[in-house]
Amino acid sequence: MTVHRSPAQFLPKLAGSAGNVFAPIQREFDRLFDQLGNGWAALAEIDLSPRMDIRDTKDSLEISVELPGLARDDVKITVEDEVLTISGEKKTEREAKEEDYHFSERTYGAFSRSVTLPRSVEAAKIKATMKDGVLKVTAPKNGTAQTKSIEIQPAD
Repeated sequence: MTVHRSPAQFLPKLAGSAGNVFAPIQREFDRLFDQLGNGWAALAEIDLSPRMDIRDTKDSLEISVELPGLARDDVKITVEDEVLTISGEKKTEREAKEEDYHFSERTYGAFSRSVTLPRSVEAAKIKATMKDGVLKVTAPKNGTAQTKSIEIQPAD
């Protein structure tokens, strides 16, 4: 003997447990939207830290820093306790006016990048040039760098 049930007989069981079945999915959606909300604040903050390349050659340490739109007077370079610091302030304003729209964008803020110099660098002979928005700092080495190999002893 075969028993046939109508589809309506299944609905009350599904409807009663639907909240339980979809609760984990709802929690995951809530978590994702909460994280997305936190992410908007991060997108609003503008990173003013300039990009920097450091090249270690036989004779010098060469540092290139991208500083588009900045003049030499906007940048300061200091060396203290074997730490070279490049700092300054960005003051950027762009404005475009067309027939249908008006666009204005500003970026203001201070930046600072620091590099620990090797002991072989002669701080008194560091030179810097700036051309086309790229700062180039050359820190010559005096050739007195010493390499020492240290043997690892077994622990007691």
